[in-house]
Amino acid sequence: MPRPSDPATATTRPQGTAQGLAVAHPGVSPNVRGTLVATLAATLVALMGYTAPLLTVPTLATTFHTSLSAQAWLLNGTPLGLAALLLVAGGLADDFGRRRVFLAGTAALAVTTALSGLTDDTLLFTLTRVAQGAASAAILATSLGLIAHAFPAGPARLKATGAWGATVSGGIALGPLLAAALNGFGWRVLYAVLGVAALAAGGYASRVLAESRAPHRSRPDLPGAAALGLAFTALLTALTLGRTGWLRPSVLLLLVATAVLLGAFALIERRTAAPLVDLGLLRHAPFQSSILGALFTGLAVIGFFSYLPVVVEGVLHLSVLQTAWIVLLWAGTAAVVAYQAKRLHARFPVRYQMAAGFLLHAVGILGMLGAVGALSEARLLPGVFVAGLGSGLLNAALPRLSVESVPAPRAAMGSGANNTARYIGSSAGVALTLALVTSAGTTARGMDTAIAVMAGVSVLGALFVVALRGRGAAA
Repeated sequence: MPRPSDPATATTRPQGTAQGLAVAHPGVSPNVRGTLVATLAATLVALMGYTAPLLTVPTLATTFHTSLSAQAWLLNGTPLGLAALLLVAGGLADDFGRRRVFLAGTAALAVTTALSGLTDDTLLFTLTRVAQGAASAAILATSLGLIAHAFPAGPARLKATGAWGATVSGGIALGPLLAAALNGFGWRVLYAVLGVAALAAGGYASRVLAESRAPHRSRPDLPGAAALGLAFTALLTALTLGRTGWLRPSVLLLLVATAVLLGAFALIERRTAAPLVDLGLLRHAPFQSSILGALFTGLAVIGFFSYLPVVVEGVLHLSVLQTAWIVLLWAGTAAVVAYQAKRLHARFPVRYQMAAGFLLHAVGILGMLGAVGALSEARLLPGVFVAGLGSGLLNAALPRLSVESVPAPRAAMGSGANNTARYIGSSAGVALTLALVTSAGTTARGMDTAIAVMAGVSVLGALFVVALRGRGAAA
């Protein structure tokens, strides 16, 4: 497939037209307002489904008789599907139509979410959650591509991507809150409601979205997707088993398998005519910042806050609704900041915005040290709020950078690569946090260990993105 020779400068082509960004169907103009509403609505439902189990893990573990070591899978099914399919979905969307893939994703999300509510054991629940992740991948990988097609480069697109980033945070916040509100009706009702919401979002989108695609079609890179998905599964399993001994032969073997599979993925991508990711982009700082920023966000931020509610419910003995308000404080703050962060675009390079986000997250969670041991909800809240400020800056910067760091016709690929890194990081973060919390003798001591490690990872993320001094506005 023909590609621009210099990805670092490819984004300077006209992006506000179908010729510069995508091939639209003749005679069809994007319904700008409708496109934004449709993509935000579906993204909101997908993220609500992603975070729905955060407050119901104790109930699910009891219902399914899930062992402690397997509880990470209750949380990690959806991000596993997301990470494995995001790049495939992005490539399919660019090549065969973003509207088509988006609508297929909303329909699949409705069906698979409803099926989750009908399961009766850990394996089946995890498999339906993986399928939800795959459906969500189709939505998330196409959303930013559809937005980029509808909105010309400049303030309008900046505002739209900021709204998308705020919606990501809003979905993360509202999922647990909806779970708490429906707690009295049983956890299965939650999945029925989310399934209906996904169906409604897809119905609206079918009426307002215009089709767009990249100028050239190609065959999907299924071998590359398989290698990446298997590598991710091996890594996640190793991190889950690591809580019982990091030097166990099974853990070491899984880590070696991860490295081999990643090597196979890189080899496949270099040899295929239409790779999931153009590895040549890895030589350019804006794309490096996009991938590393997303990876560290998933690992240090989303992974940590995905497991925090489990600890809060189990040790502080808070109700589901009380725990939901803690999650809402974090994610709601992030949503507000993400939407308002568009004001920073002209004043601060995006790498400094991401670095500030990582540092605020580190400061926030360090403020939680000792709170679990002291059985103090009040000591958690200031840190949760400060971490929410950091998350908002990250959620605003990453979607903009994901589409600005790749050639214009590959907008969905850029979004897919960014979100893949985010959800690989988040699943690894959940597994690592669980391992740290449960291997330190007491939950309180383990939580403090996890806080210290994740704060260090967050600071490392800040250092990496600042060090990557790219060319152009995106850097």
